[in-house]
Amino acid sequence: MSLQASLSLANDIPKPVTHSDFPTLNINSVLLGRDLFFDPVLSGNRNIACVTCHHPDLGTSDGMSLSIGEGGHGLGPERAVINGQEPHARIPRNAPALYNLGAFEYTTMFHDGRVELDPDARFGIRMPEGRRLERPVPNVLTAQAILPILSPDEMAGQPGENPVADAIAADRIHGLGGAWQMLAARIEAIPAYRTRFDWVIGADEPIHITDIGRAIADYITFEFRATNSPFDAYLNGDDRALSAATRRGMDLFYGEADCASCHSGPLQTDHSFHAIGLPPLGPGKENGTVPHADTGRFAVSGKEKDAYCFRTPTLRNVTLTAPYGHNGAYNSLRAMIRQHLDPIGALTGYDPNEAVLHDIAALPDDFAPQADQEEMIRIAAASEIAPMRLTEGQMDDLIAFLDSLTDPSSTQLQLGLPAHVPSGLPLDPPLRTQKSAQAAH
Repeated sequence: MSLQASLSLANDIPKPVTHSDFPTLNINSVLLGRDLFFDPVLSGNRNIACVTCHHPDLGTSDGMSLSIGEGGHGLGPERAVINGQEPHARIPRNAPALYNLGAFEYTTMFHDGRVELDPDARFGIRMPEGRRLERPVPNVLTAQAILPILSPDEMAGQPGENPVADAIAADRIHGLGGAWQMLAARIEAIPAYRTRFDWVIGADEPIHITDIGRAIADYITFEFRATNSPFDAYLNGDDRALSAATRRGMDLFYGEADCASCHSGPLQTDHSFHAIGLPPLGPGKENGTVPHADTGRFAVSGKEKDAYCFRTPTLRNVTLTAPYGHNGAYNSLRAMIRQHLDPIGALTGYDPNEAVLHDIAALPDDFAPQADQEEMIRIAAASEIAPMRLTEGQMDDLIAFLDSLTDPSSTQLQLGLPAHVPSGLPLDPPLRTQKSAQAAH
């Protein structure tokens, strides 16, 4: 490697992550948030929790390309239809992992960034249309945490199934009798929750939905911090933390392969939005010229340059978080790397076997969007990535480096799984086999 290339590499490698990159937390709020995270009481039908699609045993996601929320029972690949009732739809985007989302550097949330810091927005955080914040919150993670409970297919249920779903269908989200207030009232009515909120917000303060969101965000920030990987050890001065293959992969990542042009910074994300030509998959978001389209950031910003752009994911714990992409199109790191090397070829030659989907005959064909030639052309035209060649050996080295971004402590919870939750509702059944839940890498 030339001196110039070496200097460039040195400039790109980030500084070590420190405690100052994360907020100081109230442990009472963290423990409260853990139970809320696992408790189905926040779903309209009291049958699904945050953890259902963000389980620690599944890399804080669910091991699926696209999830089944309402209408399912069980976790990850073992999730099945409840009592023969077909779900209304798949969730149109991949359930993102939760690692390090509480870091100060996170100022946007969701694949399209529809929750983000914005000095011109109410309380400084822009929210989706009809979902404005009622009170200030400390960070975007808190704002994000109170949105899935409003999604009919994720947690709320369908109109006619419960009062919360009915309120959402009628656009009654805010204020007395709104969906958020109804869910906060559920928590208020459970003595064990009320007592624990006394310790966090005070005994005379009614529980508000933002209090619930903050507790969940505090739990995610505490439990899913992943900053003790071999790469972190290397950044902190341990030259023996990385193998020779991993060092070669690091040189590729920050050099010839140009991964760090987007996956930059301490958590390997520029927190920006890019179009990489991922094959369309699933129901889409109905935000383009055809119902199955998902135009990503464009639907939020309205700017043509953002068409088919999605947020750069962090690569921390990436070996634990397959499938990959905003729609989970690829189930292995090697396949995802190949897609980056030849976006158009990967788009037109996509193998549907890469997707990990529950077999539910009543749902529309998940691969039908790929038969829409015009939509495929639009996706290809938007792609920003220039083709590149890497040998199989170089890909091996790159994968070795990506593996060095995995924090081994992330496979075990600091606080453990709750044996029960204050609502008394049953928890998600455990995974019968860990092997069946692990995605191929």
